[in-house]
Amino acid sequence: MSQMADVAKDLTAGTIGGAAQLIVGHPFDTVKVKLQSQPAPLPGQLPKYSGAMDAVKQTIASEGPRGLYKGMGAPLATVAAFNALLFTVRGQMEALLRFEPGAPLTVNQQVVCGAGAGVAVSFLACPTELIKCRLQAQSALAESAASSGAVKYGGPMDVARHVLKSEGGLRGLYKGLVPTLAREVPGNAAMFGVYEALKQYFAGGKDTSGLGRGSLIVAGGLAGASFWLSVYPTDVVKSVIQVDDYKNPKFSGSIDAFRKILASEGIKGLYRGFGPAMARSVPANAACFLAYEVTRSSLG
Repeated sequence: MSQMADVAKDLTAGTIGGAAQLIVGHPFDTVKVKLQSQPAPLPGQLPKYSGAMDAVKQTIASEGPRGLYKGMGAPLATVAAFNALLFTVRGQMEALLRFEPGAPLTVNQQVVCGAGAGVAVSFLACPTELIKCRLQAQSALAESAASSGAVKYGGPMDVARHVLKSEGGLRGLYKGLVPTLAREVPGNAAMFGVYEALKQYFAGGKDTSGLGRGSLIVAGGLAGASFWLSVYPTDVVKSVIQVDDYKNPKFSGSIDAFRKILASEGIKGLYRGFGPAMARSVPANAACFLAYEVTRSSLG
């Protein structure tokens, strides 16, 4: 029974962690996607947004503060489910790798747990991110595509219906699965490895059960930063592939997208929106890990 009880605890704590992460992080994410997906300026023209703060100002000016929380409905359910799955699979992998019940794992074992959890969550992350990227990018793309009659989506279900109907069914929703896996597997391996390493460092040893909230916040924030540091270019590739036009695509696949971004914009192009991603990642993941740990320990 204890195994099922552990699953239930991880599911609950992961869900609450996910909600905390989203409330803190979503405005940053909106800005990140707007910067990543803004059309390249024509020669002699300035880009639509000069940077992150400019994107925030323009969004609030045209849509009010609510504009920063646009598209949050879909991720609220899915981020909760995503983190529930992430922490539950990690918990099950921890149980598999433990020598005896309750024994702390090494940093390397946490890296393996993170990688395994990354595989599992990719199958949930890929279609939900495709929907989210389309919704967030459409306001940035709308101005440039007014002439070309770009599809306007009414909401998350509308995107899903459109993709299922006219972009090849389920395969359409899983466009970008390869870069999603290339982001989630090494990213979560790095994140859980760094989280464990920092916790052990702060605790001065293997037993991290006595750490205070401050230490957990710092460890969680830096662990989140390490996720993006390790895999950011693959996230840019995933974003451009998922918002790519189905009928006349710019990119034939991940490698092609990587090459073309590199050719036209250099390394800089692969780090578009990196500032807001990092600025979001630290507080959002600190909130997520703290909420997870506090909930998990209160459940016994």
